[in-house]
Amino acid sequence: MGYNVSNKYDLKIFLYTLRASPPMISIRSHKLEESMFISFHNHYLSENFRIKKTKKTEVQMSVNAETAKILTGSGGAVLEDVPHLTDWLPDLPTYANPLKHHPAYSAVRQYFVENTDVVAKDVVVNLNTAGDGIHFRRAGPRDKIYFRSEEVKACIVTCGGLCPGLNTVIREIVCGLWTQYDVREIYGIHGGYRGFYSQNTTDLSPKVVNDIHKRGGTILGTSRGGHDTSKIVDSIEDRGINQVYIIGGDGTQRGANVIHEECKRRGLKVVVAGIPKTIDNDIEIIDKSFGFDTAVEEAQRAINAAHVEAESTHNGVGLVKLMGRYSGYIAMHATLASRDVDLCLIPEAPFYTDGPGGLYEFAKKRLCENGHMVIVVAEGAGQELIAESMGSLDKLRDASGNRLLLDVGLWLRQNLKEHFVKEFKEPLNLKYIDPTYMIRAIPSNASDNVYCTLLAHSAIHGAMAGYCGFTVGPVNNRHCYIPISRVTATQRQVNIADRMWARLLSSTNQPNFQRYKKFMQQLRNQNALKKSSKIESCVDVANSHSAPISLSSSTDGSGNGSLARANETIPQMETHGRQ
Repeated sequence: MGYNVSNKYDLKIFLYTLRASPPMISIRSHKLEESMFISFHNHYLSENFRIKKTKKTEVQMSVNAETAKILTGSGGAVLEDVPHLTDWLPDLPTYANPLKHHPAYSAVRQYFVENTDVVAKDVVVNLNTAGDGIHFRRAGPRDKIYFRSEEVKACIVTCGGLCPGLNTVIREIVCGLWTQYDVREIYGIHGGYRGFYSQNTTDLSPKVVNDIHKRGGTILGTSRGGHDTSKIVDSIEDRGINQVYIIGGDGTQRGANVIHEECKRRGLKVVVAGIPKTIDNDIEIIDKSFGFDTAVEEAQRAINAAHVEAESTHNGVGLVKLMGRYSGYIAMHATLASRDVDLCLIPEAPFYTDGPGGLYEFAKKRLCENGHMVIVVAEGAGQELIAESMGSLDKLRDASGNRLLLDVGLWLRQNLKEHFVKEFKEPLNLKYIDPTYMIRAIPSNASDNVYCTLLAHSAIHGAMAGYCGFTVGPVNNRHCYIPISRVTATQRQVNIADRMWARLLSSTNQPNFQRYKKFMQQLRNQNALKKSSKIESCVDVANSHSAPISLSSSTDGSGNGSLARANETIPQMETHGRQ
C-alpha cells in the first residue's frame, strides 16, 4: 500500500490510518527529506516503526501493526494507547471494582476515570491547532476490572541503581493492593531480574513494609543485568503470578517490555506494569522521575559545604561532582536553587579549558573578583575533552550496558591545581566534594513520598483494569499510562536552547564556551602530531639498532667522538654536562 507524502499534514493522515494499515507501507516523497521521516519515527512510534532508505526519493516504512495502538479523535487528537489483556484474550470477563463499596473512596464523586479520558502530551499549543497532537490514556481506577481480588498474585522487583523513594513505591504498591483491592498474595523478588530464577521471594504485607519508607535503598535488593526473558517468564508462569510491577530506569523498562511481549506471545493473563526510576530525571515524556527532588535537595548540602570552604580561604575553590551520566538536570536545578555556584558544567553543554573564553580564564577572572568560586560538574560532562587529553581509552560498559565514564571530578581538580601553579604562579585552595552515593542512598523527602504514592496507586489501578506493557508517570501534572517503547526510545536531556538554561547562565554569568569545536580540533591536531612524532622516533630507534655500526676512536681534542655507520659519518653529539 502506498502513500504520497509532501508535508507534515500528510504524515499526520498516514498516522491516522496506521492502525488499519498492512505491516509494510511504502511512502514516496519528493518534497520531504529523510530526516523528517526519522524525526516522525522518533516522535511518534519509536520501536514500533522501522525506516529503510531504498532509493533517493523513496523511504520504506514497516509498521508492527500488532503492537502499535494508535487511535484518533475529533479535532486532530491522536491517542498513543497501551496494550490491554483483551488484545490477545478477547473473552475475559469483567468484575465490578471493589472501590465502589470502599468507605474511603465511595464518598468521592466521580472517582472512576472514563475510558475516553486522555492527557495531552503538550499542554501549550497554538490556538489554531488546539486539541491537536499526541495524547496518552489517563491513569486512575476504572469502573470495571479484569481480576478478582482472590485470584491476583502480584510480585514487585527493583532493578538498576539506587534512588530515593524505592522503598516508598514498594510500600505503596503493597498497601494499595492490600487495602484497596483486598489482594493477599504479594511477593517481593530479590536482587533484580535474576531474582526471578536464582533467588527466593519474600511475602509482603502492610505489616512487613510498614516503615520501610523511612529508610534509603530497597528492601528487595537490586542488580544490573541478569535479564533472561525465557527464565523470567517461566518463573512467572510456574508461580502463577499475574501482575508484575517492575521499578527501574530505561534499561529496566526495556526489559519489562520484552517480558510483556513474551507473556503476550504465550497467551498468558499477565499484566506487566513499569514504574520509571532514574535519579538523573532523564526519562522521556514524563514530567520528572521520583527521587529527583530529594537528590536536588541533598545536593544543596554539598554545594553549601563547598561554598563555605571556598570563601574561607584565599583563592578558595569548591568543586562538587553531582550525578548525571548523560543529562545534567540535577546539576542545573541544584545550581539554580543554590545561587552560590559560579560555574555549572553538564554533558549537554561542552566546555574547554585553555585559551580565550575557556574555563581557566574564567576561573582566574572570578577569583580576582571574589577571591573564591564554586564549580558544579555533572559526572558525564567533559568526557570527550578528557579522552582527548588522556589519549584514546577503551569504552568499557557495566552489566546494564551503560558506558563507564571517566572521572571528570578528579581530572578537573588535578588540572586546575596544576594550571594555576604553572601559569599564574599561585596555588589554589581547592576542596573537592563527591556526594554521589550519599545523594542516592538517602530516604525520599516529603515531596517525593507523595509522588511515589501516586505512581504506585496509578500502576495498581492500571493493572487491575487490564492494561499492560505500560509505564506510569505524570504528563503535564496528570498521571497517565504511556507505552514502554515510547519512554525508552530516547533519553531526555537538558535543552541548552531553552529558557531554563538561559536562567542558569544569567545566574552564574559563566561563559558559553562557543569556541569548543575549534578548541577540540586544535587539541586533536596536537595529539595527531605527537603520535606521528612518536612513531617517527620509534622508527629511527629501530633503524639505528638494525643497521651495522662501526665505532671510530678519533677525537677532535674536546673529548667528542664520531660514529661511522656503513661508511657514513654520523654528526657528532654534544655531551655538555657529562662527566
